[in-house]
Amino acid sequence: MRTLTKPGGKLYWVVLALTLVLFTVAFLVPLVWVLLGAFKPPAELAQQPPTVLPRTWEPGAYADAWNYMDLGKFFLNTVVVAFGAWAVQMVVIIPAAYALSKLKPLFGNVVLGLMLATMMLPATALLVPVYLTLTDLDLLNNPAGIWLPAAANALNVYLLKRFFDQIPEELLEAARMDGASTWTVLTRIVLPISRPILAVVSIFTVVAAWKDFIWPLLVFPDPAKQTLSVALQRFAPDTPINLLLAGLVLASLPMVALFLAFQRHILAGLTAGSIKG
Repeated sequence: MRTLTKPGGKLYWVVLALTLVLFTVAFLVPLVWVLLGAFKPPAELAQQPPTVLPRTWEPGAYADAWNYMDLGKFFLNTVVVAFGAWAVQMVVIIPAAYALSKLKPLFGNVVLGLMLATMMLPATALLVPVYLTLTDLDLLNNPAGIWLPAAANALNVYLLKRFFDQIPEELLEAARMDGASTWTVLTRIVLPISRPILAVVSIFTVVAAWKDFIWPLLVFPDPAKQTLSVALQRFAPDTPINLLLAGLVLASLPMVALFLAFQRHILAGLTAGSIKG
């Protein structure tokens, strides 16, 4: 309370409040514009100066967008791609992170360093070799073309390893003394404790696969198998602007709902610094 009465304390809270307001406005204004823009007719969206609230409301724009662009099919395609990528990645990165953290393999730090070094490569530099590999494996127009390259994610392996490092070794040793195998220790002890960080990497994985554009565009040349991000771009030239905005809103709603559903676990995972025994 004393800090608030001092000039420095007041200045701190004023700057903090202004920063929060500016960031909130920067994030919310585009979202509100898109949400309201879908309710405006195309002529009103094109007029200058732009209107904030629609003068003419078109509440059926979202239903029209769903039917006009057949979004249900592309939603299903995107769900298959995103959650398949999540499942495959979890199968790969959880054992990898656990091995690097608790099993201490020979040259484990070297392997981790090489994995992290791959993050220095721009994603575009890998497009051609990975695309040629998928072509040789006949995985075009196949969701596995998205799942397999997404399986090994160095950042998520590192995040999981850092969390596993905080788990007391005594806890795992006690389970081993009771006869628990390595797999039992991982599934029965480590994973339940690690739910916050698992939520974080899961959100990262699903959102990355849901919003990705370049790679699904290459993997799915068949329009019927494309994801939402690719389909919306394909429809953009011939679709009324209000319907396109409605489609963008509908495409973003699942990720917003996913974050709201798991925000408690996400915040816990991001702030987890230690585990108390």
